[in-house]
This record gives sequence, structure tokens and C-alpha cells, in this order.
Amino acid sequence: MSQDFIPAAKPIIGDQERAAVDAVMASGMLAQGQQVASFESEFSEVLLDGRASVAVNSGTSGLHLGLLACGVGPGDEVIVPSFTFAATGNSVALTGATPVFADIELDYYALDVAHVESLITEKTKGIMPVHLYGHPFAAEAFAALADKHGIDLYEDAAQAHGAAVNGKKVGTFGKFGMFSLYPTKNMTSGEGGMVSTSDALVERNLRLLRNQGMETQYENELVGFNNRMTDLHASIGRVQLTKVMGWTKQRQDNAAFLTANLEGVGTPKVAQGAEHVYHQYTIRVAEGRDEMHARLRSEFNIGSGVYYPVPNHRLPSFNRTEDLPNTEIAAKEVLSLPVHPSLTRNDLERIVTAVNTITKAGA
Repeated sequence: MSQDFIPAAKPIIGDQERAAVDAVMASGMLAQGQQVASFESEFSEVLLDGRASVAVNSGTSGLHLGLLACGVGPGDEVIVPSFTFAATGNSVALTGATPVFADIELDYYALDVAHVESLITEKTKGIMPVHLYGHPFAAEAFAALADKHGIDLYEDAAQAHGAAVNGKKVGTFGKFGMFSLYPTKNMTSGEGGMVSTSDALVERNLRLLRNQGMETQYENELVGFNNRMTDLHASIGRVQLTKVMGWTKQRQDNAAFLTANLEGVGTPKVAQGAEHVYHQYTIRVAEGRDEMHARLRSEFNIGSGVYYPVPNHRLPSFNRTEDLPNTEIAAKEVLSLPVHPSLTRNDLERIVTAVNTITKAGA
């Protein structure tokens, strides 16, 4: 195996990020400060058409605090997908509310609008779909559904920096939206999250909740957390923010090459009016998904990922019995291939050759 390993995901950290961190270290101002404030402002302008942003220490914190800031708590229900990372349902449970797991549609792996509506009860406080893999969910339809029933729409945009629906950026549809800044996301701050909102009260609650419940030192207005972002992390994020749109274009170009050349698998679909930012390039393998995943690594030195092999409702942490047939199909068939912007044309050709060789052998 002489060819270099192609990882499934790869954070891009360069001299500019290192210099930014060094500058913060030299300043002696390491905790939440001017770097965080600048990052919030710049994130709003670049990715949210000016909507307010509040920085926190992780994407999970962002979901948790966003829900709390909107008044979600014991006795409430929030409808979420089971086919996603566990943080979505976890964040609801951490408020004391109940996550209600709904099924997805299989074109874009997002919550199914009709199934969600069938689950709305008098206890439903809101709906929290996920813009999975970087493809936006049907935001306009969900906003209309939430308005029809007098409930909130929350956006888990952890994987969707810069995605849009009919030109409107994700993170601007719901009462809040959350973007993860984990190292493998389309941009990173090392670790962190960003919460967007146009509601002044929600924004203030977020700022209180992340900082021990206080705006003025020692004048704690509510019970809060230490979920602040550091200036070290914000300095990395500010540099990455200047690059993310270019990286997104490269991801889209890489995805287009794979879609044009892969054979024997289901390639990603893009809804009319949707801008897909390809956090993951996720194919469907009707038979032998796990074998392909293993062979890509063992025979071709190519990484891939299964996101997600166990639906959340079947995890030991929830142990529920909902019947979610599309969720079960996706969990058995999805496989994410490398699409990150550091890939070369040779890398992309290797991926195509490997997948097509495996599918033809199994035909």
C-alpha cells in the first residue's frame, strides 16, 4: 500500500491560525474578550446576513443554551430527528424536556414534514430539524408548520455553514440556529459553537446563560453555566471565517466530480433552491455498505465514515421503540466519502476508482 492515506475529514490549520493564537497568547487576554466579540460580529456578517451571533464553547452547549434561552424545560416536547448525532436529542433532554423522535425523508435525510406534524401535541414547544451533511432541511415548510401550530422552529445547523434555501442563509429561519465549530466541520475554532437569533430576549438569555447567569460581574440574574468561548478559540475562528466560502466552493466542486463519475451507488441529491455545502458527501449503498467501508480502508487506503450507524432512539441513552422505517434504511445504507478542500484531483480519481471497483465486483 504505497499511496498516501486519504482521510475522511481533515481540518486545515495554517500559519495564519497559528499566528493568531500566538498574538492572543502574547496579549495575556485569554478568556472571553475582544476576539470573541469580533468573531461574533464577523460570523454574523459573513454567514448570517447580519443576524446576531453568540459564541459558546461547543456546538452541544449552543443547542442546550439555545433551547433554555427559548424557555424549553420540563413538561415540554421538542420534535427532533433520530438520524443525526446524539447531541440533538441530548440537548433537549438536558433541559428536562422530552425529545420526540420523528422519521426522515430519504432524499436529503432531513425530518419529514408530514410525520412531524402527526407528532405535534399540546406539549410540543418546538421542532428542531437538522441541516444534515450540509444540505438544508425544508426550512420554509417547517417555518410555515411551526407558525400554523403556534410553536417554535429551532435550527441545528452544526454541519451547514453557508448553506441556504432560495438565497436565505440557514440559521436565519428559526428562533435560534446553532453552528458547530468542531475541528472536522467546514470551519473550526478548535472547539466551539455559534448561536444565531433575531430575538433580543433570546440573545440576552444566551449571553447570560453562557456566563454564569450574569451580565455584570457578581450580579447573577439566573442560574447559568460556564460555557464561554475563549479568545484563543475565537482567534482561530476569525481566520477560518475568511477562508470558509472558498473552501465551500472547493467542496462543491469536489462533490460535482464525484457525482459525475461514481457508479453503482446513490449519489447526493440537491433540492431545488437549496445550496448544499457538503460537510459530508454521503452516498447510499443498497447492499454491502459495511464491506465497502472496510475495503476502502484496507485495500485502497481511503477513509470513509458512517454517519450514523445507530439511530438515536435506539441508543442505550434513550432506548425507545418508535417505528422509523426511513431512519432505519438510512442507518444501514449511508456512507460518507472524503470531499474536504485539501483533496487533489488525483485523490478524487482514486476515490472514484476505488468505489467503482468495489461496486463492479459486487454486481
